[in-house]
Amino acid sequence: MVEAPAPSDLSAAAQVSALSLQVDLLQLPPEVPAPGAPALRGVLDHLFAHWLSLPETAALLASLVHKAKASGAAAAGASMLPSMMLQGGAAVPPLSPRSPRLSRRPSSLGSGPPHRSASPLRPPAARSAKEVIPQFYFQDGRPPPYEVRKQCISTVDQLFAGHSNGLRAPEFRMVTRELCKLPTFFTTVLFDKIDKEGTGFVTREAFIVFWVNSNLMSMDSATQVFTILKQQNRNYLAKEDFKPILKDLLDNHPGLEFLKSTPEFQERYAETVVYRIFYCLNRIGSGQLTLRELKHGNLLSALRHADDEEDINKVLRYFSYEHFYVIYCKFWELDTDHDFFIDKENLIKYGNHALTYRIVDRIFSEVPRKFTSKVEGKMGYEDFVHFILSEEDKSSAPSQEYWFKCIDLDGNGILTHIELQFFFEEQLHRMECMAQEPVLFEDILCQLIDMIGPENDSYLTLKDFRRCKLSGHFFNILFNLNKFMAFEARDPFLIRQCRCVKSHH
Repeated sequence: MVEAPAPSDLSAAAQVSALSLQVDLLQLPPEVPAPGAPALRGVLDHLFAHWLSLPETAALLASLVHKAKASGAAAAGASMLPSMMLQGGAAVPPLSPRSPRLSRRPSSLGSGPPHRSASPLRPPAARSAKEVIPQFYFQDGRPPPYEVRKQCISTVDQLFAGHSNGLRAPEFRMVTRELCKLPTFFTTVLFDKIDKEGTGFVTREAFIVFWVNSNLMSMDSATQVFTILKQQNRNYLAKEDFKPILKDLLDNHPGLEFLKSTPEFQERYAETVVYRIFYCLNRIGSGQLTLRELKHGNLLSALRHADDEEDINKVLRYFSYEHFYVIYCKFWELDTDHDFFIDKENLIKYGNHALTYRIVDRIFSEVPRKFTSKVEGKMGYEDFVHFILSEEDKSSAPSQEYWFKCIDLDGNGILTHIELQFFFEEQLHRMECMAQEPVLFEDILCQLIDMIGPENDSYLTLKDFRRCKLSGHFFNILFNLNKFMAFEARDPFLIRQCRCVKSHH
C-alpha cells in the first residue's frame, strides 16, 4: 500500500486546488465556510487528505507507479501523475449531485451550470498542436514545385546541349517560345536582360539563374512580361520600354517585311502601336503603365496573336498595319505645312468638317487630355492618335471618358440638360444652313435620355454610359453632324437585321 503524502505536501496541494475548486459541486453542510473565507483552507486540506486515504485512491496510485516503472520513464511518469489524478475514471470518486438546499454558491456567479474546465476534478482541455502557417508572400515570386523545376531544368539541358559557350540571339528564339512561352519578338529584350555584360551569348547557368532561381518561371504571364520589359529601378512601364519588342517584331514578322526598305515608317508604325497600347491600358494618362493595368488589359493575348498570325492586318488590336496607315494618312492630310503639328483650323477639317467648333475648342483646351506636343495651341501626333481613336469608336471606355470630359463644361462629373443643349445648338444651326429640317432640342433630349437610360433623368453620369451600347450615337448627335445625319437616315429594317445577325453569332 502506498503511503499517504506528508501534511505539508497536502497543504500545498490543497492551496493549489483551492484556486479553482468549485465548492458548490460538493454537498457541504451549512456550517462550511463560504468560498474565499480563510477558514475554508483547513476544510479543503481535510477533504484532500481523506480522499488520499481511500482504498481506491491507493490502488490508482499503485497502478500508476507500476506503469511508470515498467515503461522505464520515471521522470515522465512523475510528470503524468498530476494530470492522471484529474482524469475521470472508475477509481475517481463521482461528483455529488447538486442540492439547491445545501448550495452555498454566491448569486453573483449566475444560475447557469459551472464551466467544466474550472473544476480541478475534471480533465483540462487538450491543447491543440501548434498550427504552422505556410509562407504566403515571396518577394521574388513563389518558388516552383520540385517536379516543375526539375522538368524545366531538363528542358534547359536539351536546348543548350552542344552549346558549351551558350546560345546566340537567333538560337535563343527557341528558348523564348518553347521554354518561356513568350512571343518570339521578346527574344532580344530577354536575351539582353540575361546577357548584362554584352558578350553575345547566354549560357545555361546564366539562364537558370535568371529564369529558374529567381522564380520568374512560376510567375503569371503578365508579371513575366512586366519584369522583363521594365527598367531595374522602376515599378512601371514607360513607352520606351516597348521599343525592343517592336524592333524585333519589325525585323522578323513576315507581315511587316515590306517596311524594311522604309525605316522612317517603321519608326512611325512602332510609335503608333505604343500610343494605342497606352490609350487603352493607361487610362489615367500618366504615361506609366502599371502591372495592375497590364493585367486588366488584353495586351498579352494581342502579343500572342501577333506572334502566331502571319497577316499582321488580322491582328486588329494594336498591331494592324492598315489601322496605322489610316491614322498616319489622316494626320498627314490635316497637317498641311507638315511640321508634324495640328492646330484648330486643321482639325476642324477632319471628316469633311464633321465636327463642331465648340467641340474642337474643348479638345484644344486640353480638358479631355493634356497635349504632349508642348507647343501651345498645337496637337502632336500622339495627341492626334488619342483623338482619332476616341472619334472612330465612341463606345469604348477610353472614348467615353474622352468625350464625357469634353461635354462636362463645369467638370462636376455630371452632364446636365443645359450642357447638352449648348453643344446641340451649333448642330441645329448647321442643319438649318444645309437646308435640313431642324429638330427641336426637346425632341432630341428625349431621344438622348432614351438612348442612355440614366438612373436619374435630370442628369447623366459616366456610369450611365458604361451600361449603354449607344454612347457613340449620343455623342455624334451633339457634335458630329455627318455621323448624326447618317444615323437619322438609317434603314430600320437593315438595323434590325444586323442586330439579329450579331445576336446569332
